[in-house]
Amino acid sequence: MRINWKKNPLIPAIAQDYRSNKILMLAYMNEEALNLTLETGYAHYYSRSRKRLWKKGETSNHTQEIKDILIDCDADTIILKVKQNGVACHTGRESCFFRSLLQDRVVLDRKIDTDAIYGIIDTLYHTILERKNSRENIKSWTKKLLNDKDLMLNKIREEADEVAIAIDRESDEQVIHEVADLTYHTLVGLGYRDISPDRVKQELLKRFGISGIEEKESRGRE
Repeated sequence: MRINWKKNPLIPAIAQDYRSNKILMLAYMNEEALNLTLETGYAHYYSRSRKRLWKKGETSNHTQEIKDILIDCDADTIILKVKQNGVACHTGRESCFFRSLLQDRVVLDRKIDTDAIYGIIDTLYHTILERKNSRENIKSWTKKLLNDKDLMLNKIREEADEVAIAIDRESDEQVIHEVADLTYHTLVGLGYRDISPDRVKQELLKRFGISGIEEKESRGRE
């Protein structure tokens, strides 16, 4: 049975542990993502928010090795039987499904320090997204910025100016403090636009890959 990609350009893809059958996560695939998954043996998905393909574990190295791929009777949903390296959820839990609506509680699950896994930038960005998508009436500076675009933009401009002033004439500690402020507010701006920091990392890698850095350094020594 073949998938009708013209009818369903994006289909749900459920990742399931091949040994325990535990549901790990739900994402989406287009035809290119499925082909990459078949060719490489590792799960690739299509991000609806970032509008691009992504490999599971491309930044955390928590990849999903494909053991089998099942398709449902209507050919519009896929189950990936995977060997999960590390954890599936960005919160550090083994599975993305750890909340019970019926019992209104968090289901006990293995949790790992996400700062150690992803780095503070990625962890902070995911926290910003959680604030953005939360329906709860949370009083937080992040939520306030996300709900007031003008305030957010003014804070980014203000923090950028303070970084320049600090670099020009203030202490190292103050430079670090101001750069941290600017980084946080910039991440809020990325979250507002649903742009992952991964895309910034990829752009930096494209501009300043190892070969590019080495070339610049060699020119500096001439």
